[in-house]
Amino acid sequence: MSERDEFGAFLVGFIVGGLTGAISALLFAPQSGEETRTLLAERGIELKDQATQTGEEALARAEAAAEEAKTRVAELQQKLRKAEVENGVLEDTLEDAEEKAEVLDEEAEA
Repeated sequence: MSERDEFGAFLVGFIVGGLTGAISALLFAPQSGEETRTLLAERGIELKDQATQTGEEALARAEAAAEEAKTRVAELQQKLRKAEVENGVLEDTLEDAEEKAEVLDEEAEA
């Protein structure tokens, strides 16, 4: 988990640094104010679209992971129930065997 956190922090820093550099370049570029405002508006729309797309992709991945987890939990519950039934059958069989052994011991002593 630590490596993921470190990578996430790096990625956020990289993106923030890139955006800061891009904004600085736009503000100090030899363009008219109108051109700069138009360019900033276009970039803002692009970034908004990218953020929306990334959010939708993240949501889809989270939903898929949740569905996979639900499926896995159901499988494990089914295995547990089967093991409990088998364990109960084995316990009954063991008790029967112990009773038969006691009967045979009593018969052998008699």
